[in-house]
Amino acid sequence: MWVRRSNFLIVGLLCSSLVACSSVHTPAPVVNLSKGKTTSSKKIHIKNNRYKVKKGDTLFSIAFSANKDVRSVAKINKIKPPYTIYPGQTILLTYPKKSNKTAKKPPQKTKKYTTNKPLNNKPSKKELDPPKQREYVQSQASKKTNDTNALLNKKVRWNWPAVGKVTRRFSIKENGYKGIQITNKTGTSIKAAASGIVVYAGSALRGYGNLIILKHTDDYLSAYAHNSKLLVREQQQVKVGQKIAEMGSSDASSVALRFEVRYRGKSVDPIRYLPKK
Repeated sequence: MWVRRSNFLIVGLLCSSLVACSSVHTPAPVVNLSKGKTTSSKKIHIKNNRYKVKKGDTLFSIAFSANKDVRSVAKINKIKPPYTIYPGQTILLTYPKKSNKTAKKPPQKTKKYTTNKPLNNKPSKKELDPPKQREYVQSQASKKTNDTNALLNKKVRWNWPAVGKVTRRFSIKENGYKGIQITNKTGTSIKAAASGIVVYAGSALRGYGNLIILKHTDDYLSAYAHNSKLLVREQQQVKVGQKIAEMGSSDASSVALRFEVRYRGKSVDPIRYLPKK
């Protein structure tokens, strides 16, 4: 009888120890440590020149999808740097149309002239001078803009983003290819074409798959699409030549990198900026 009771006591102790051990080794909740990386799989779909922000979106990704300069979109929506936006927020991509209703203007009094003084309809010399002056100012402003653009272009040190064969080139047609396609095998290193900051890393843009967008200056962006793996997160500083992704075929029919350069929101031919091979 005593032996049976001791056996029950031993079994009870073993069970209680197992329960205690299981409570100590319960797996901890999974925590996403990739701060700043977009995890949303919902695609950006712009309708009627407006867009409702979803989790994981950035103002850069919205502007990029709409072929707009992020500064223009920010100005329309009165968003100041660093362009923080929130889920559910409506982003306008063009200024809202003004109402056709205009206030009635009061009747203007007509100026009476005496018959003794003849009217002189010839414009004075002072009235002719301002257009010439404006034309001169505009030409000077255009020259200054061109000089500034050339200076910014010199500041950005461009390099090839990947090793491989260029299988598609930039097209100026409306529905043409707005970048270059570099073909190689899966896992080929994708490198930053110029130093900058990651302003988007995710897969919410239609037709781009796993995408990285880098900001180099206020005017220049570069984009790296269809990657199999992203190795950087948003707001991360990167150097020219730094590996940022691996080549893949996400949202594409073949393994290749789609590389784009945007100047003030508009696509430009990347070959113009890359060094000759």
